[in-house]
Amino acid sequence: MVYLKRYKKVIFRPEQNPEFESLHCIAELEQDISAVLPYLNTHLGGFEYLKNPPALMLKSRGRLITLHPRQIAINALKDADEAEKILRWLRKEINAIWKARDGIQPTFEGLPRPGILEILRQLPKTNCRKCGQPTCLVFATRLADGVQVPADCPELPKKSRQGLEDFLGGFMFTD
Repeated sequence: MVYLKRYKKVIFRPEQNPEFESLHCIAELEQDISAVLPYLNTHLGGFEYLKNPPALMLKSRGRLITLHPRQIAINALKDADEAEKILRWLRKEINAIWKARDGIQPTFEGLPRPGILEILRQLPKTNCRKCGQPTCLVFATRLADGVQVPADCPELPKKSRQGLEDFLGGFMFTD
């Protein structure tokens, strides 16, 4: 059985910041996907899960992906092709998870959040601002929120970057 068949998408720049380079996407779904959200949460490791009304939030590479019963919202996109790629992937995941749901324990809680001080300990603590943030502490906070990624710190040695990516991978969905 195919659970999600079609969607209509709208791609736009945020009104409050029209000079932003990134795009946003809203996909209106023909089917209500409420029932599959807790199974997706188990499989994808949702950053946050809301019960009423149901919503699942995923964070990946600085993007926030929010799945609602009849809508998917994606922010920080490079272009329309990236939006379509993510939506096709999500449709495939939704349908596969729904088909396999009898073997999946649904999860109604989000992932634990990474500690900002744990992240900060792994950063160079030079406050060089090369990442675009005023301090390493602010950068650590943005990493914890999934807004930035370790590769955004040019001062972080490759081995340390991999260790930080591995650490954060336990808290966030990565596609």
